[in-house]
Amino acid sequence: MPLVSPKEMFAKAYNGGFAVGAFNVNNMEIIQGIMEAGSEENSPLILQVSAGARKYAGQNYIIKLMEAALEVTDLPVVLHLDHGQNFEICKEVVDGGFTSVMIDGSHLPFDENIALTKQVVEYAHGKGVWVEAELGRLAGVEDEVHSEENVYTDPDEAVEFVQRTGCDSLAIAIGTSHGAYKFKGEAKLDLERLDTISKMMPNYPLVLHGASSVPQEFVQMANKYGGQIGDAKGVSEELLRKAAASGVCKINIDTDIRLAMTATIRKHFVENPTDFDPRQYLKPAREAVKNMVKHKIKNVLGCSGQA
Repeated sequence: MPLVSPKEMFAKAYNGGFAVGAFNVNNMEIIQGIMEAGSEENSPLILQVSAGARKYAGQNYIIKLMEAALEVTDLPVVLHLDHGQNFEICKEVVDGGFTSVMIDGSHLPFDENIALTKQVVEYAHGKGVWVEAELGRLAGVEDEVHSEENVYTDPDEAVEFVQRTGCDSLAIAIGTSHGAYKFKGEAKLDLERLDTISKMMPNYPLVLHGASSVPQEFVQMANKYGGQIGDAKGVSEELLRKAAASGVCKINIDTDIRLAMTATIRKHFVENPTDFDPRQYLKPAREAVKNMVKHKIKNVLGCSGQA
């Protein structure tokens, strides 16, 4: 089945009160684990590629891996650019076959963000490609995205931004954070702000970045087997379920996949010190990715059986 646009899956998600998971990919094993999880849960999927992933794996390699995955599935799958930094990168992936792009001008002044987003929208829409933008900033670090503080999305600005740019979906800041070290205490999402934005933009798909939950079982596993991850904490899955019922149609998940994969590999190395064949430790790592994604699809996103 060919790649699809997010348009229909987001409309279904909005009306059904669930969200579609956008999972970051970096290599073959991660793609395989996500695709297997989607197949077993009969779920729509968004596989997204960051600037760091494009540098690490190469855009052509990722596209070819996606082509191989699509040959053996009937699931609706979107290939999405995560945190596109400028017009040129967005143009490259649109021309390369991506069906969705994110232009991230959130670090720019309001009018400059609008101008950049509008430029990407005009080009991408000419090719039939969906455009996600961002208004507000998330604290934390993920690949090349850095911010010292949260800047929450202003509801009135969100309405004006969407009207002036024509972007198809909007990533908002309501208290999530990039990376594993999200919160010193308990996470608190501004669900009232989310409800306000949703009511002001009915039927409009919103996006939540920085939404990994950092499961403590994998933090403990990684630390037990030589890691130094410390007291990393994420967003509670209960809060994410509430967000999915309030207009959030796409929830980004990256850190939890990395954490499950790395903790599993660390454990394997300690328990099997003579192993040196990468297949020996990448196979359980791939299984850990699959299980993590299945859990998110079924228990957090609510999109099992929605393909």
